[in-house]
Amino acid sequence: MKKRKTVCALALALTTLFAAGSPADIQAAGSHDMYRVYNPNSGEHFYTAYQRELYNLIAHGWQYEGVGWNAPDEGWYVYRLYNPNAGDHHYTMDVNECNMLIDKGWKYEGVGWASPSLGWEDPEKAEGVPVYRLYNPYAATATHHYTKDAQEANKLIDLGWKYEGIGWYAVR
Repeated sequence: MKKRKTVCALALALTTLFAAGSPADIQAAGSHDMYRVYNPNSGEHFYTAYQRELYNLIAHGWQYEGVGWNAPDEGWYVYRLYNPNAGDHHYTMDVNECNMLIDKGWKYEGVGWASPSLGWEDPEKAEGVPVYRLYNPYAATATHHYTKDAQEANKLIDLGWKYEGIGWYAVR
């Protein structure tokens, strides 16, 4: 009985958490939300389109930080990789970078989502909102961070993170 109450309380808390969205959280047509969670133990931010994966991570102590961006249902691929030695994820549109990481022992987890334009496309001509890619040269894990928030990116740069350009584009 106690386990059922705990599960019900967790389900109610998650329903309340996700029901309290703002107008900015509304999905664009032909797109889906990309959820952002944070692991306070490793410092990693993780991004997923799958609610089941999101809820599983929250149940294991990850902190929900909201919708990171809105990804199109179709477009250019963003690949998702996992480093079993460091325990963190990396996301890239660059097939060469993807293959190089696989050769170094990273596990390919497939296409994470899509982008309406290539990350290296001229921002003046690209479709969508840029998602910035940053690198922390002082960290052993959780070395990359991705955000569409220019203020967040600039704050990390001020803290010593290196700007690596636009990783991909979001619908919004």
